[in-house]
Amino acid sequence: MIPPLNRAGRIRLGGAPHGHDARVLASMAAGGGPLIHISRDDAQMARMAECLGFFAPHLALLRFPSWDCLPYDRSSPRNDIVSERLATLAALADGVRPDILLTTANAFLQRVPPRAEVAGSRFACEAGGALDIEALLAFLERHGYQRAETVMEPGEYAVRGGLVDLFPAGEPAPLRIDLFGDEIDEIRRFDPIDQRSTDRLERFELVPASEVVLTGESVARFREGYRAAFGAVTADDTLYESVSAGRRAAGIEHWLPLFFSGLDTLADYLPDAAVVEDEQAGAARDVRFEAIADHYAARLDPPTGEAPYRPLPPDRLYLDAGGWESCLQDRPSALLLPGPVPDGADAGARPAVDFSEARARPDLDLYGAVADRLAAHAAAGRRVLLAAYSEGSRDRLVGLLREQGVHTEPVRTAGGLDGFPPDRLATAVLPLESGFESADLAVVTEQDILGERLSSRARGRRRAQDFLQELSEIAEGDIVVHVEHGIGRYEGLETVTAAGAPHDCLRIQYAGDGRLFVPVENIETLSRYGASDSAVALDRLGGVQWQARKARMKQRIRELAEQLIRVAAERTLRPGETLQPPAGLYDEFAARFAFAETNDQLKAIEDVLEDLSAGRPMDRLICGDVGFGKTEVALRAAFVTAMSGFQVAVVAPTTLLVRQHFKTFRERFRGLPVEIGQLSRLVAGKEAREVRERLADGRLDIVIGTHALLAKSIRMKRLGLLVVDEEQHFGVAHKERLKQYRSNVHVLTLTATPIPRTLQLALSGVREMSLIATPPVDRLAVRTFVGPFDALVVREAIRRELLRGGRCFYVCPRVRDLPEVTERLRAMMPDARIGVAHGGMAAAVLEEAVGAFYDGRVDVLVSTNIVESGLDIPEANTLIVHRADMFGLAQLYQLRGRIGRAKLRAYAYLTLPERRKLTKAAEKRLAVMQTLDTLGAGFQLASYDLDIRGAGNLLGDEQSGHIREVGIELYQHMLEEAVAAARSGADEAEEDTSWTPQIGLGAPVLIPEGYVADLNVRLSLYRRIAALEDREQTEAFAAELIDRFGPVPDELENLLRIVAIKRLCREAGVEKVDAGPKGAVVSFRGGDFANPAGLIDYIGRQAGTVRLRPDHKLVIGRSWEKEPARIAGTERLLRDLAEIASG
Repeated sequence: MIPPLNRAGRIRLGGAPHGHDARVLASMAAGGGPLIHISRDDAQMARMAECLGFFAPHLALLRFPSWDCLPYDRSSPRNDIVSERLATLAALADGVRPDILLTTANAFLQRVPPRAEVAGSRFACEAGGALDIEALLAFLERHGYQRAETVMEPGEYAVRGGLVDLFPAGEPAPLRIDLFGDEIDEIRRFDPIDQRSTDRLERFELVPASEVVLTGESVARFREGYRAAFGAVTADDTLYESVSAGRRAAGIEHWLPLFFSGLDTLADYLPDAAVVEDEQAGAARDVRFEAIADHYAARLDPPTGEAPYRPLPPDRLYLDAGGWESCLQDRPSALLLPGPVPDGADAGARPAVDFSEARARPDLDLYGAVADRLAAHAAAGRRVLLAAYSEGSRDRLVGLLREQGVHTEPVRTAGGLDGFPPDRLATAVLPLESGFESADLAVVTEQDILGERLSSRARGRRRAQDFLQELSEIAEGDIVVHVEHGIGRYEGLETVTAAGAPHDCLRIQYAGDGRLFVPVENIETLSRYGASDSAVALDRLGGVQWQARKARMKQRIRELAEQLIRVAAERTLRPGETLQPPAGLYDEFAARFAFAETNDQLKAIEDVLEDLSAGRPMDRLICGDVGFGKTEVALRAAFVTAMSGFQVAVVAPTTLLVRQHFKTFRERFRGLPVEIGQLSRLVAGKEAREVRERLADGRLDIVIGTHALLAKSIRMKRLGLLVVDEEQHFGVAHKERLKQYRSNVHVLTLTATPIPRTLQLALSGVREMSLIATPPVDRLAVRTFVGPFDALVVREAIRRELLRGGRCFYVCPRVRDLPEVTERLRAMMPDARIGVAHGGMAAAVLEEAVGAFYDGRVDVLVSTNIVESGLDIPEANTLIVHRADMFGLAQLYQLRGRIGRAKLRAYAYLTLPERRKLTKAAEKRLAVMQTLDTLGAGFQLASYDLDIRGAGNLLGDEQSGHIREVGIELYQHMLEEAVAAARSGADEAEEDTSWTPQIGLGAPVLIPEGYVADLNVRLSLYRRIAALEDREQTEAFAAELIDRFGPVPDELENLLRIVAIKRLCREAGVEKVDAGPKGAVVSFRGGDFANPAGLIDYIGRQAGTVRLRPDHKLVIGRSWEKEPARIAGTERLLRDLAEIASG
């Protein structure tokens, strides 16, 4: 029985385990009056919101999350968190009364801006209404919105002519205001990924995007309050200096009380609401009180040499224990507990008994036991619900239960259970860790059946591809390759005057002070050389070396393509073992996987199973970042092979990886009739001999080892599958041995080295390759902080990780940094066990250092960027990067990829030197790292930032040298052409596609700076324009430009038309067109035209206005005084010539 919450006082309510607590909360809310529910943390709050969405979708919910930074931190909370907090406060200040306000212990005890201030901070915009743009911009600046070139995150805005893009706090998507003069013509939502508009809305209201409002009054109040609290201000106090100048400083929110005459609490916003606490909310509150006190004390006594930090007393920022109690004493409150409470009420449910006993006994049929339990619940008159974490895992469980005769039906909400047939099991996607049983309902979860799962929901893939392409565009100083002139250095975009009209060009420097100006419409003739360009020599303009090098390269690439084609053809002709997954048993094995598979992973598994059953030797490469699930693909292949009666050998480059794989395989195959052994130098002699004997006589099904497995003395009775992990780490002799295996057994190679998709496409059908570019859907994104080195933050980050039983990576850019950092850490944390690793160590010493970290004998590993990339340490979930400004973007992503592979939230701290000016490029890299802390971006970004490594690993070391000669992008293009030619049997590619027509029309051709201010975005748009392939694409692109930036200016319209003319030139074989007021001169490629007879006929029909000169150039007489007529006339002329050429 759930007692009503209608009088002051506190009740303890037992029988409310997770899942059922949402039903209890819904029942209490139905009694009238709003409720405040306090969860232990944000993850639990999110779970409660999802459960309420299932059990009581009719209830109105608001969420108030906690800041994601430490007390007295130097960093600010994330934009999206602040936006959600302020949207909730604004709604409450407006009198909105939700049925339930969901919050956390940390958020509830933190003081917030006063209700009256939040209620008065609004700015309304309405379609058809007037807009004072200056007033809007002033509001945005005062209330924490940040100006950006491209709006992608909550709290950002951009102004481009008659368009204003902004992402208001509380809105699900950014908005675009289209102005006509001072009037709002239209308000549209747009997609932050592709920046295209989606739907319209009539009106919206802006609320603040920061809890700190910077007005003249609030700044004056801050200055006065700061001096009153801390006395005289010193010259190095950057916070005081920034705020006095009206600028926001990082971490400004930690001085919130100084900006207002007084603060409120969250409880003040709903004075009549009852409060319901999660069972662990009290413990979370006490931990927070302790952290606040510790951090306050640490800030009062900072380490020598650290920038000053003047903390406000805790009671000004937070409630204390007495304040918490006083918030609850005059209102009804309840504490929900999962088990029975002797002196309290009972909500009528108990935690479900899981199936751990059935999982532990190999003689028991797990799914048979589940079916029996479900039948018992139904017999007792309960409706039964199976809760899975994802659609994929639900479908898999449904399939396994179907084999036990259990019939299922999906439901979206609990309302679907009403009138549910008693002979059917309801299934839903619901993120419950464990089930519960009440009088009317039994919930069984995926985790109850299969054991500990990783429990976050799939996220939509975010923006990475296009956004990263803009960020990785050619930057000033980059080495580039021009297809005709070779290797040069890009010096920037320059507007030059050509035929009396302005024209944007890319300026390229060559050896001997040579300069080349490449028109923007020909930007596709340039490609990035790659990331490792420090020692590259520039070519000389007009020199013969580049063309000779390119010709040599073409020959070598043709040989490589022919070799690849030959190897692929031979492989298809050889017979191999046909291996099929055993029905039923394979599904049970797959169900043991603790994640929901990503689409990439499912495709890779499907590819491998198809290869194994094709009757020819498999030779497939699985490419994916660390922790993206490559090992699972190998496990499935190993299962199919072993259950088909064949042996599996897994070869890894280090003993640590062998141990890691052995542990993983042994856990996944537990209870199955499969014998697994390992072989490396860490295995004792007697055990190693036994492993060899069992391999030779067939008693061992799977063996995992180092290159020792490749020795000729190793005999295997029925080897069916060889799995090779990180082949590039093996020596030449071992690679040769692997080649011998490839001729008659199935080979699966795993690599964490990023392979660009372009290279994958170039080798399509030649090298069997599966790319896993998306992370497991259940992985939590790594929370990333960027800021000056702060001893307190570092100490707290390490301490927090060690307290939860984890380990930390501490990465430095240089070996010489290691002793100083290690000494500082030992002084800060004398109890922590600290190890050191770097590439200068002997191999055995390095392996021992990393092994101690892997085994948990070391808490913090201080290292350079050398730790084995494939090493998976789920317990290591904190990364601290020393001097992050010295690392490249891809390096930072790969470093961050080492953490965040467990159920716990992972944290990355990118520290910077105090008071040192960063380069613009370093600033941008770090800003991107902090912004893109969702998953899936890392692999794509590493591919963009790839130099030679990936292609060298894929194609062989010899090819790495070839790539250095022409750069990675041009190499890929040449390889694609050569492979296509080799597959078609032609000696050469039918046509050299690398030439570019030269077009001069005497018209301005550029994207005006006033139209698109950001240089990187302009370059990105130039690249995209050059890649437009047909009229439909051009029209779609023009529509996107209008949508994002406003009406297309004439100069950009000219560029779009010139790109269309370029396409026609290629079709017609025209190398050059020069057009002016009196006509045009057309030069044909090589002096030849594809259809001479047709051309003569055309000239004859032009009444003397067209003639062919002796040098085979076509001269056209026309009156084209005005630029639009000249461009349109040239386009008509080229269309005619293209039609004649094709005829």
